[in-house]
Amino acid sequence: MTSWNHTVVTYFQFSPFSSIPEIQGSLFCLVLLMNLSTFVGNILIIVVTMVDAALHSPMYFFLKNLSFLEISYTTSTIPKMLVNFLTKRKGISFQGCAAQMYAFSLLGMTECCLLAAMAYDRYVAICHPLRYMTMMSWNMCFLLSAVSWLIGALLALGQTAFIFNLPYCGPNRINHFFCDLLPLLKLACVDTYKNEITIFVIAVLFIMVPFLLIVVSYVQILHTIFKMPSAGGKRKMFSTCFSHLVVVTLFYGSAIVTYLRPKAFYSSSSNKLLSLSYTLMSPMMNPLIYSLRNKEVKQALKRLIAKNVNM
Repeated sequence: MTSWNHTVVTYFQFSPFSSIPEIQGSLFCLVLLMNLSTFVGNILIIVVTMVDAALHSPMYFFLKNLSFLEISYTTSTIPKMLVNFLTKRKGISFQGCAAQMYAFSLLGMTECCLLAAMAYDRYVAICHPLRYMTMMSWNMCFLLSAVSWLIGALLALGQTAFIFNLPYCGPNRINHFFCDLLPLLKLACVDTYKNEITIFVIAVLFIMVPFLLIVVSYVQILHTIFKMPSAGGKRKMFSTCFSHLVVVTLFYGSAIVTYLRPKAFYSSSSNKLLSLSYTLMSPMMNPLIYSLRNKEVKQALKRLIAKNVNM
């Protein structure tokens, strides 16, 4: 019998993001502004990569996918967080918590795989430029994207079922601002040591394996760049990779510290800040990183603005 039938808890309560009630309104305004910036920035990236013919290439196909992921990622957690800033009953139903965890896990694991696919795209472009259009055909791009989403969907489904098959009989207060794995495990009515080990193994496999693929890709890229005789050519190649490297550092840095650090170093306050980093800060910064450091995107944005002004 699963926990859906014998669990006592039907509703989870979130802890306040801050223990100081007076700053809840200020936090609400700050998070709302960041969320709107994330939405507008990523929508702009999607639009400009769709309408500008100069950006119809594999690199920008993956960037468009990433922007869609970022919008979905923040939507899975931040709107509920904003509502909880303004209400006394800061909670979510048992089924709603399961749905939130599934969406969050799906999007997070998909992003891990998609960032690895983007690194492979840069590897092919720099290390095998003459074979780029053959190796990175549209069929290959769609396949890499579809596989990323499929891996994310299957792993998220298994992980969510795994967590919500545990019995929850009280207390029901989640020391977090959304339904994350480790804070929920602490509420289970059974010994969760084996569950924690399983989650750690999954995190190692599906966070570190894509990360190691990214590292291997960039080792090959750097090896190729350093062999280039022209300083200008080196700078140009570095500039095409810089934005992706920054995004990888922001996303993986916070994810690795959150899910792979030793239990002795775990604290709920630092975990909330780290989670806010990869659920809101990173998605908000990505459009800025790609638009400010990428000449093609900046030129496409100028063309889009000029076209709308002339109309």
